[in-house]
Amino acid sequence: MSISRYWMAGPGLALALAAPLSAKDEKPVIVVSGEGLDETPAAPAYDTQTIDREELLSVPSGRIEDALSTVAGFQQFRRSDSRSANASAQGATLRALGGNATSRALVLLDGVPMSDPFFGYVPFSALAPERLSRIRVTRGGGSGPFGAGALAGTIELESAGIEALDGFGGQILANDRGETEASATAGARVGSGFVVASGRWDRGKGFFTTPEADRVPLSARAAFDGWSAQLRGVAPLTDDVELQFRGLAYRDERTLRFEGADSSIEGQDASLRLIGRGAWQFDAIAYVQARNFTNRIISSTRFVPVLDQRNTPATGLGGKFELRPPVDDAHVLRLGVDYRRSDGELFEDAISSFTGAIRARRNAGGTNTDVGFFIEDDWTIGALVLTAGARLDRWTIRDGFFEERDGNGRPVVSATYPDRSGWDASFRGGVLYRTGDTIALRAAAYSGLRLPTLNELYRPFVVFPVVTEANAGLENERLEGFEAGIDVTPVPDVAFSLTAFDNRVENAIANVTIGTNLRQRRNIDAIHARGIEASASATFGRISLDASAAWTDAESDGSGFAAALDGNRPSQTPRFVGGATLSYRPAENWLLSASLRHVGAQFEDDLETDILPAFTTLGAFVQVPLTGNVALVFRGENLTDETIVTRNQGGSIDLGVPRTVWAGLRMGL
Repeated sequence: MSISRYWMAGPGLALALAAPLSAKDEKPVIVVSGEGLDETPAAPAYDTQTIDREELLSVPSGRIEDALSTVAGFQQFRRSDSRSANASAQGATLRALGGNATSRALVLLDGVPMSDPFFGYVPFSALAPERLSRIRVTRGGGSGPFGAGALAGTIELESAGIEALDGFGGQILANDRGETEASATAGARVGSGFVVASGRWDRGKGFFTTPEADRVPLSARAAFDGWSAQLRGVAPLTDDVELQFRGLAYRDERTLRFEGADSSIEGQDASLRLIGRGAWQFDAIAYVQARNFTNRIISSTRFVPVLDQRNTPATGLGGKFELRPPVDDAHVLRLGVDYRRSDGELFEDAISSFTGAIRARRNAGGTNTDVGFFIEDDWTIGALVLTAGARLDRWTIRDGFFEERDGNGRPVVSATYPDRSGWDASFRGGVLYRTGDTIALRAAAYSGLRLPTLNELYRPFVVFPVVTEANAGLENERLEGFEAGIDVTPVPDVAFSLTAFDNRVENAIANVTIGTNLRQRRNIDAIHARGIEASASATFGRISLDASAAWTDAESDGSGFAAALDGNRPSQTPRFVGGATLSYRPAENWLLSASLRHVGAQFEDDLETDILPAFTTLGAFVQVPLTGNVALVFRGENLTDETIVTRNQGGSIDLGVPRTVWAGLRMGL
C-alpha cells in the first residue's frame, strides 16, 4: 500500500505558502512554532509527567520505549523493546490496566493517533527520540480529542522545531555485538516557515533470547533491521494561522527465537494540521495511514514453519476539529469533533509441519469507525481551577468476516458477522488548587471507552504451542476512575508529586485460558486497579536527580467462564515498578548519567501459573564534547547483566537484553 502522493503535495504546499511571505520585507516577521495549541489551565489537575528533550537524548538504549519507562506505570505487554519483541505485543498501557497486548493508552504524535489500525500496537521503532522536543504522559482516562482510546491515559509526543534541528545533526554508534544505530536530521528555514528531514537506521545480529541450556541448532539471535524517514514542514498562512505537514515512512524486520521466525512491520503516514492562535483558536487535523504486518511461526518441536501470516494490510483515516472560542479571561472553552476509521484484513496460511504443504488459507477482517463530539471548560477562580468535560461517541463495528479454505481451495469456514453500532457517553472533571507557589492540590474523576481492535475481533494467533482464538462478539471496554494528588515545590528546582488512584475497566478484554494450550479473547467482568504513583526531581548545581515509582494492586473480577480468574492479577502486570536517574554535568555540553530501574514480578498468564521474576537494571550515558558541536557518546544497557525473563510459557523462556555497551559520535543534537 502506498500514499506517496501525499508526500509530494504536503511539503510543496508548505514551501509555496512560505516563499511569498518572505519576499514582503515590509511586513513584520511571522514566527511559526510547529507546535499545537497551549495546554489549558486545568491540565495539571490530572496526573501528568513530562519527559524533556535532554532526557530523550540520553536514555541508555537510545529508544523511545526506554524513555517512556522512566514514567512509572508505563508498560508494554512484554518486557522486550522493539529490537527483540514481536511488534504485535507492543501495545502501550498505564496503571496496570492490561490483560492483553493492545494499547489502552492513547499515543499521539503532533496530535495524530499512532497505534496500528489493525492491531493497536505502537510502532515504537519508527518514533525516533531525536525528532522530538518532549513527551507528556497523562495517566487516567480522557474524554477530550480522540478520547475513545485514552482508556488508561494519553501519551503526547511533540516534534522538535527548527530551534533544535536547524542545520545538520546526527549520530552513529556501534555496540559490543557489532550492531549499529545511525540517524541524521537536516533542518532549514524557508521564508517564514521551516522544513526538517530526518532518517534513522538500526540493524544488528541481536542476542539469543533463548537461554543457553535450552538452545537447539536452529535457535536464532533476535536479529533486527529497521529504518524510518520523516519529512516535516511548517508554514504561516496568516499572522496567526500556520500549516503543518508530516510524512513518515518506516519498515522494521525482526527474527525471534528460531531461524525463519521472521516478522516485519511497515507504514506510510501523512498528516496535515492547521493551527489558529487568534481570538478564535482552533486545531484542525487530517491524517491517513497505510500499515502492514507479516509474521512466520516456527514449530518448537520440528523447527519448521507452521503458520505464515503473510499479509495484514490496514488503513487508518481520521481527523479532528477543535475550537476554542473567546469567552472571558476566566474560562477556556474547548469544543469539537473527531473521527477515526480502521479498516484491515489478514491473509495467512497454515502449513503442515510434516509435509510442508499448505493445510489451510485464512482471510478475515472488518471495519471499525468512531465519531466523537466533545466539550470541556476550564474555569479559573483565583488560585482555584475547575474543569469539566463530556464526550459522546457514535461507534460502528461492521463488515466483519472470517473465511478458511483447505489446501485444495475448498471452503471450510465462511462466516460473516452482524454489524453493530451504538452511542456511548463519557465524562471527566477535576479541580486544581494552588496554595501559593509551593503546594498544589488536585483531584479528578473520569470515564472512558475503547473499541475492540480488528485484531481482537477477527485474528487468531499462535505463540507455539499456545493458540489464542479471536472473538467477533467482543464488547467495548469501559473505564471509570478517580484520583487525588499533591504536587510540592518546597524550593526552586526541587519537586515532589504523589497520586492515589482507583480505576476500573468493565468488560475488560483478556486472553482467557479455556483449555490446554488454548485461549480466547473474551470480556471478563472487570480489571480493577488501585495504587499510588510518586515522582521526585531535584537539581543542585551540576547534579540532578529524577525518580518515579508506582505501586499498583490490580486484580481481575471474573464470573461464569472467567470465575477461575477472579481475584487474580492480570497477566503481565507487576505490582511495583520504579526507577531513578542521577545526572552530573561537569562542564558545558558534558553529561554523565546513571539510570536504575526495577520491575516487580509478574505472571505470564491469567491463571498465575508461570511467573516472570523481578529484575533490576543499571544503565549509563556519557557525552564528552570534542570540538564545536561534535561529541563522543557512550551508552550502557543492563550493565550488571541482569537476567530479564520476558516470556515463560510452561518453562519455555525468552530473555531480554543482556549487558550491551555502545560508543559513537554525535553532532548537532
